Amino acid sequence: MNVIRLTLVLPVIAAVISGCSAVDRVANIGEQPKMSAIKNPTAEPGYRPVQMPMPTPTVVSYNSNSLWRTGARGFFKDQRAKNIGDILTIAVSITDKAAIDNKTKRKRSGSEALGATGTVGQGILHILPASASASELVKIDSGGSHEGEGSVNRSEQLVTKVAAVVTQVLPNGNMVIEGRQEIRVNYEVRELIVAGVIRPEDIAADNTIDSAKIAEARISYGGRGQISDVQQPRYGQQFLDILLPF
Repeated sequence: MNVIRLTLVLPVIAAVISGCSAVDRVANIGEQPKMSAIKNPTAEPGYRPVQMPMPTPTVVSYNSNSLWRTGARGFFKDQRAKNIGDILTIAVSITDKAAIDNKTKRKRSGSEALGATGTVGQGILHILPASASASELVKIDSGGSHEGEGSVNRSEQLVTKVAAVVTQVLPNGNMVIEGRQEIRVNYEVRELIVAGVIRPEDIAADNTIDSAKIAEARISYGGRGQISDVQQPRYGQQFLDILLPF
């Protein structure tokens, strides 16, 4: 009876923990995943302005009979992104490969013995059982062993392009960018998010920048829809994985 109650209660608890997501998923059965509306990244609830270490500001000065301005990054003006709201293209190219093989083995043993002979030993024998020996009043043995082995063989590759918007210009001229891309194919939505800090000098003449030149890069590529749903454990199993200690 307790097992039946637990089976009925666990889905309810999992649904409460997951908030309204389960209700929304039930309401969208048979419907295509909805595309997210275009939003201002700075208006998102979790958005926080980026603060980075800045160099000492330099005073801008103009020399007479000169076209060069102190602190200028380039002599000619171009159309590359430089202001808040400008758009540039990010060439995402991630090719990671890692192979790790670790093996450890540990073993330890110990033995301690305490005895008494002579007059002291004879006196102690009078208060001990008849089978006791004065030469081994206390004897402790201990032993332990540990053996572990692990390996990692990972290979990941992601090559794509995404347009990003300049959301903030830092005091030293570096720019904070964020780009989102959603692609829906049938009942599955693929989402690509790229964010980070870039230098204007790293932007190519065609207004593109390589993802390897993005500082504090945050790149997320995933999906949501029916295929992603069946690849995830059910709510009850996820709840038990968190709750059970073993």
